[in-house]
Amino acid sequence: MTEENRAYITHLKVTDVPWHRLTTAYGRGTDFPEHFAVLEQMGDLEPVKDSLYELTTNMEHQGTLWHATPFAMVFLGRILAKALAESSRNPTAHFLAGELLDFFACILQCFHDGDEMEHAAPLPCFSDLLKEEYLWSEEYDEEEDEMRYEEDEVFPDDLFYSFYYYSWAAVKSYQDALEQVPAEFAGPAAAVLKLL
Repeated sequence: MTEENRAYITHLKVTDVPWHRLTTAYGRGTDFPEHFAVLEQMGDLEPVKDSLYELTTNMEHQGTLWHATPFAMVFLGRILAKALAESSRNPTAHFLAGELLDFFACILQCFHDGDEMEHAAPLPCFSDLLKEEYLWSEEYDEEEDEMRYEEDEVFPDDLFYSFYYYSWAAVKSYQDALEQVPAEFAGPAAAVLKLL
């Protein structure tokens, strides 16, 4: 991974990402920032479970990753690091750390499955994923989106592969945190590290 991409991942803010213009498995990522906020607070378990479900089901579906996925992985990586740090004193953080480690393994497996197939090279920079030509319309129109999905090349090959490559890169940037997990998370963390 280039230093430019590493710096981009490190400094990216939730507000830098036009979530409402990024595709997910079931629409657009408009509500992602709200769900990140719920996870980051690590308060009541039920809202955390609900937000985690909304994020994970929209980020990955039957091995397919979406335009919002690599960006969401950046913020889930930060949330995982915080959850691991607080896991011994916060039961919600403990739950979240375990769930996120399993989800990270799932995302990395999707990357490896895609990487084994013939594919284009990824876009040179993570930030290239937000070029205007790749973003969907400002206004969400379900019918318009469905028509766009019927086009032959809904995502150019390099953009589509970048969903996978930069999801991997986002996890890779948190490798240090994954190598220093509390002992009880050593197994799931090792499974993630093996896929890196």
